[in-house]
Amino acid sequence: MAKAFTSKEAKRLADQQGALLKRLEDESNIAEKCKDAICDAADRLMADEVMKVLRTVPIEEVNRDKRGIKTKALRDYGYKTLADIATASVYTIASVKGISQDAASIIRQIVKGYIDEVQKTIKIQLSVDKKTTANTRIVTAVYKYDYALDYGKTCRKLLSENKEKIEQWIDEVAPATSALRWMLTFGGAKQRTEAAYNNLRNQETYEQAAHQVLFEIEELENVPGTRAWEYFEKNPVKFFNILEDVVPGILGNDDAVYGLPEDLAREVQDEAFFPEGLLCDLRRYQEWGVKYILHQGRVLLGDEMGLGKTIQAIATMVSLKNTGATHFVVVCPASVITNWCREVSQKSKLQVTKIHGAGREQALASWIKTGGVAVTTYETTAYFKLDEAFDVSLIIVDEAHYIKNVRAQRSANVRKLCDHAKRLLFMTGTALENNVDEMISLIQVLRPDISSAIRGISFMSAAPQFREKIAPVYYRRKREDVLTELPELIEKQEWCGLSEKELEVYKQTLQTGSYPAVRQVSWNVGDVHGSSKAKRLQELVEEAKQDGRKVIVFSFFLHTIQCICELFENECMAPINGSVTPQKRQEIIDEFDDAPAGTILAAQIQSGGTGLNIQSASVVVICEPQFKPSIENQAISRAYRMGQTRNVLVYRLLCENTVDEKITDLLKRKQEVFDAFADKSVAAEKSVELDDKTFGNIIKEEIDRINAEEKAGNVAE
Repeated sequence: MAKAFTSKEAKRLADQQGALLKRLEDESNIAEKCKDAICDAADRLMADEVMKVLRTVPIEEVNRDKRGIKTKALRDYGYKTLADIATASVYTIASVKGISQDAASIIRQIVKGYIDEVQKTIKIQLSVDKKTTANTRIVTAVYKYDYALDYGKTCRKLLSENKEKIEQWIDEVAPATSALRWMLTFGGAKQRTEAAYNNLRNQETYEQAAHQVLFEIEELENVPGTRAWEYFEKNPVKFFNILEDVVPGILGNDDAVYGLPEDLAREVQDEAFFPEGLLCDLRRYQEWGVKYILHQGRVLLGDEMGLGKTIQAIATMVSLKNTGATHFVVVCPASVITNWCREVSQKSKLQVTKIHGAGREQALASWIKTGGVAVTTYETTAYFKLDEAFDVSLIIVDEAHYIKNVRAQRSANVRKLCDHAKRLLFMTGTALENNVDEMISLIQVLRPDISSAIRGISFMSAAPQFREKIAPVYYRRKREDVLTELPELIEKQEWCGLSEKELEVYKQTLQTGSYPAVRQVSWNVGDVHGSSKAKRLQELVEEAKQDGRKVIVFSFFLHTIQCICELFENECMAPINGSVTPQKRQEIIDEFDDAPAGTILAAQIQSGGTGLNIQSASVVVICEPQFKPSIENQAISRAYRMGQTRNVLVYRLLCENTVDEKITDLLKRKQEVFDAFADKSVAAEKSVELDDKTFGNIIKEEIDRINAEEKAGNVAE
């Protein structure tokens, strides 16, 4: 019986399928190849950084120990610095007149020793403002590796699902690839051969998937550096996590246990963490913090401000939920309750219930029934009436130093609530090492046994023995310990809820139609001490003071600047506005540079946001959303610029359910459209902004919304 295909066709099909399998097998290890590329790029980048240092060291350094080396001969030959001689062989060095073979060997040893010492001090720093060839090489290598992980996984999946059967079909079709063999093939063998041929021809789904992933791998090889830098800019956490995994120690952080005793560190390392449902990436030190919290159960997390205590708390709740936990409580100051609710909702799939103000009893009953995260205030804990047997999987107490005074009612209420907790997490960015009594008071709630043990040695609070004693319950990392790669810009929206008085003023202001008045949400309440934004600003300034930071506060409005000056009095510098001369401005800044931590510099954003260098500040607060985000960016850059040694914390004060929210949302949408369709080289002034007409529409929408809500409320009554 004649076959339905030629021998040539059979051979071509078998070769094609075999070649496709081979390509998939070759590319299944693409991630390993990309990992090698990262290591190579890191070595070259490190070498570049070392050479930069060596270029600053004169050749005379090789004779620092007076070994009789003729450095003049080396200099005359052209060796001016250690960089010039770093790559030279002993033979080459010995060719210099006056340099013996032994002297050349000594010189090589000296230079090698110097290189080894320099390498220990080098910290890789990457910035989108420094796109050197070496930096681009390592950024591109990490980008490729990240994508290669998925591509390699796809290749291996296709192989596991198809390789065995395709190889079998290739073997079975072999008789048809030769006319002579086909003549010698009979009966069932011929049928199997023809079936194998047909099977090989009908693998469209597999072939399409294989060719697609191989095409993507080819594209990856030629990825432009610009795309890699965009990836770096959008995914810095993921980027540095990969870099640390592939090249341990490259960022200058060689402390693998993050300051914990080795025995405890090993236990923490082995703790299981289940991140499913967490909607953001964690830095390695943050994941380590989560594991510490999970393992220890009752802890005081004292990480320095800006290291992400909130996200570690959220990640802990996510992990516990994945192991069956149902009920969580967050206790926080009233000024940040809205912010906590938004963070939990945006960073996780956890259900959030705000228990505060009107309707708190109903909200509490709902949370008891359905579970999730109850976010409440210190004051509202007085209303938490829970059955004695009711268990809370985890209670988080934010700004835990608020309950240091055991005689205060709020402390008593919170501590009573903590009796229901299986696990406890106290959080404070306020350094407690110098306030040992406060630390002991908090530890007493968490671990009475440790509290008793350290009372007698509290005078040794700076000693290693004391740190070891509190390690099971108190954990604090500093920025310089965990964020070694570069000063970070950390931006955060601080959402405040309006009080009843503020809401009434807001409604009245809307009716006036005054654009400036409407934009000054919360600041036009009359008494500045009744402003929710002012209250949150005071807390931020106090945190900054405790953390050794100074603060710049920006607003578009003179009235708001005056409110800030009134609020802080002697702690606030003379304000900078449009009427202040350049000379006077500089005098104010010079005075601010010399001022202590906690000092505030208030400035109109349109005048103080440009042309000034204020690196002595590392906290920036913007009092209201600006119509042009570029103005905000310029203001931030006053502190976040070359010479800044600390991570810069940017806080935007916003009020929920006001024009603040609408302006912020609208600008965000405009920015997303711009980023998607516009060239980033377009002048910033033309990028994204709101005009008066658009803001007028926002005011009208707000009036309509409030009228509708009031009408609905009247109907309900």
